[in-house]
Amino acid sequence: MLKTIVRAVNFKLTDPISQHINGKSIDLERFLKRFDTKAAELRVEVGLPSRHHRSGEIFYAEINLKLPGKLLRAEEKHFELSAALNTAFKDIETQVRKFKGKAIKQKPEKISRL
Repeated sequence: MLKTIVRAVNFKLTDPISQHINGKSIDLERFLKRFDTKAAELRVEVGLPSRHHRSGEIFYAEINLKLPGKLLRAEEKHFELSAALNTAFKDIETQVRKFKGKAIKQKPEKISRL
């Protein structure tokens, strides 16, 4: 199972938001079957840039996925927190697919080091 660390900045993390993040992390795990998921770590930070920011893209989601030999990162701002999370997780999935494709194209001895 993928180790997931969730952090909320400038607002309280509620159960529906936690469940949404956990659901997205489970979906992300299916792309990581090739890698050792015990060595992988997912850090999700959600929040408001400041307590004073009230209009515009006020929510952000930042995702860092540590894989053996690679750090993948996605950051997204949006009017709604769930939309920011969905877009950031979609970006991370795309990066994982690209990284997996590059690892497959490399020589077998290089893949074993990943």
